Amino acid sequence: MELVGRREEVRWLYAHFLVSQRRICELLSVAESSQRYESRRSDEALRERLVEAAREKPRWGYRRLQVKLEAKGMHVNHKRVYRVYREAGLTLRRKRRKRLLRVGVVRPEVTGANQEWAADFVHDAAESGRKFRVLSVIDVFTRECLALEVDTGFAGRRMTRVLEEIVAERGRPLALRCDNGPEFTSRHFLAWNLERGIAVVHIEPGKPVQNPHVESFHGRLREECLNASWFGNLFEARAKIGAWKEEYNEERPHSSLGYLAPREFARRVAALRSPTAPCAPQLAGLVEAEIMSSEDFGVV
Repeated sequence: MELVGRREEVRWLYAHFLVSQRRICELLSVAESSQRYESRRSDEALRERLVEAAREKPRWGYRRLQVKLEAKGMHVNHKRVYRVYREAGLTLRRKRRKRLLRVGVVRPEVTGANQEWAADFVHDAAESGRKFRVLSVIDVFTRECLALEVDTGFAGRRMTRVLEEIVAERGRPLALRCDNGPEFTSRHFLAWNLERGIAVVHIEPGKPVQNPHVESFHGRLREECLNASWFGNLFEARAKIGAWKEEYNEERPHSSLGYLAPREFARRVAALRSPTAPCAPQLAGLVEAEIMSSEDFGVV
């Protein structure tokens, strides 16, 4: 027990039992001088400043309030600030944050286009300092970039509008892998996927490695486009990012696809699997290699 607690015990025993204070101090190993000491320092000035600062910032704790006092030239030990803070009744009741726990599952093998899409956001800013977000959607099997939508914010309906355009062009996926952001957990987004029979696969919170293909894609997008380009405004960002998307799909060799461009790889796979297509054994090995590496965190 600390000295403060032992002194409180001495006061309580002295008030409730007919025992001298000297005897109680000997039993609890408290020096009499320490027990009888009364501080001559006044904490009224500190208390007033703390209360005043707490009124300005009612959700700040004592450490932030201490920083505020130090900025105004009042340097006080943090232990003294905490003691006066508690005595003044300024302590905050912190609610324990509720965290959603999802049990991870083994990822199924992806063997064709539109079996699984992956979606996520990446952030950047224009020359004016205006921040924007980029919604990226990719096909996990063919590595095609299906959407790179640039805007300052994305509501649930805006996201589903982008997905509607992709579905109208190439059909719906069986599953959509994403994180636990508010855009991907909104009622409208979940209802939209439920109506179309699309399974939404949320990764575990704080584990972006469970969505590796889109994270790898973002690394290339950041390195080759966002960091290498200068965006004067939002419209220029949309134009440059859109141009990079077409180059990525049509021209950029992809190491995980045998150094084919994603769209070329998708066309060859579709031709190989067409019931009317002639036999193409030269591509069979490439397709099988891609299926075997679908679980790998491949480099884009």
